[in-house]
This record gives sequence, structure tokens and C-alpha cells, in this order.
Amino acid sequence: MRHVCCKNVQLSLVFLLMLPLPALAMPAIACHCFTDRSYDAARPALADPYFLATTQNSFFALVFTVDKKTIVLKKQQGTSSEDLWIAYWVASKAGVSPETLLQARLENEAWMDVLVPLRLTAKALGTRFSSALNAKSSTGHLAEAVLDELILRYQLLDDRELAALRHVGASNQELIIATLIAARTRQPARQIYLEVKNGSRTWGSLLTRANIDTKNLQREISSILKLQPQ
Repeated sequence: MRHVCCKNVQLSLVFLLMLPLPALAMPAIACHCFTDRSYDAARPALADPYFLATTQNSFFALVFTVDKKTIVLKKQQGTSSEDLWIAYWVASKAGVSPETLLQARLENEAWMDVLVPLRLTAKALGTRFSSALNAKSSTGHLAEAVLDELILRYQLLDDRELAALRHVGASNQELIIATLIAARTRQPARQIYLEVKNGSRTWGSLLTRANIDTKNLQREISSILKLQPQ
């Protein structure tokens, strides 16, 4: 058995050494292919990962005026959601392309190193984002600050409602989908989030109950954004 294991390890090393250097340097490819995309009452939570991902992608595409397929492709190629939020937010303020910022991020250890040379003011970047940046927050917290700026800018939630959701641990994906359902049902977003977290509901069941068209979430989100930020 030990001989077989050693042989397998040797074969794996040979395979890796045969790969071209660019392939070894590539970031891990994230799979964003979902086989379950429809709500099934018999298995109510099965499509929740898809609903969370596609709702976030749809919201992102609308607020940054970018093709949703472009965002999905970037994620499939290894770019994290957090880096995308930051790159597109800063790009919209700095007059540079998101691709330029993402490339710079690959060449630097932290977003702070990328953004300081741009000399953007706190007013341009937004109070929440600037505070997180100055506090040298993690990439995840910076990405949350971007979404918080957008949620308030479009007046989807007020400060108190937003703080309540973040306090109970809502991620960016969860915050967006809870806000969408809240806008359609007039229920508190925090209550909706907690219904899922305590297991009494699923995102699919809540979307269905709210009569939200899960096959056209971009249109649904567009209707609540009205594409007129304040």
C-alpha cells in the first residue's frame, strides 16, 4: 500500500512539473455553475446557493452598469467577489478601469497599497469605505463597506435597518436578497434574514412567497432601484 501511495505522489509531481509556469501561477478557478436554479417545495433549500449568487450578480451588474456575464466570468477565472466590489467601486470614483485596479491588486499585498497612490478624498470614496480603508480593514470588510454605501445611496434601507442586518451577521449576498424581499413584502429585512437563519424559511421559499420572478432577478432588482441613486 505504501508503494502505491508513493507512486501516486511521484506521478502527481511529474504532472505538475509538466505544466507551463503560467498555469501554475493562475489563481484557483471558482466554479459558479449551479445545477439547481428553481425552487422545489420538496427540497426548499436546494437552489438557495444559486439564488444568493445570481441576486448579488444582478445587483452588481445594475449598479455598476456592467454585463452580468462579465462578472460571472471574472469569478470563474478566480477573481473574488470582494475584490470585484472594491475594484468597481473605486473605478467609478477614480476614472480608471476596474481591470487596471484588479491587476494592481495582484501586484500588491493589500488594497491600501493600490488606493493610496490614487489620492482620492474621503468624500469621493464614501465615508464608510474611507473609514474601513483608514482602519486597514480586511478585504471582506472593505467589500461590505462598498455595498453599505450603495444600499444607503439608493435608499433601500436606512442606517438603523442596515446596522441591524450587519449586526446579526448578514453577508453581502444575504443582505442584497433580504433587501429585495423586504422591498416587495414591506417586511423588515432583518426579520427576513433571521427566518432563514433559524431554519423556518429558505431564500427560495421567501422569493416564491413574495412573487419575485427568480428567472429575471435583474428586472426585479431594477424595479426597486429605479436606477435613480440619491
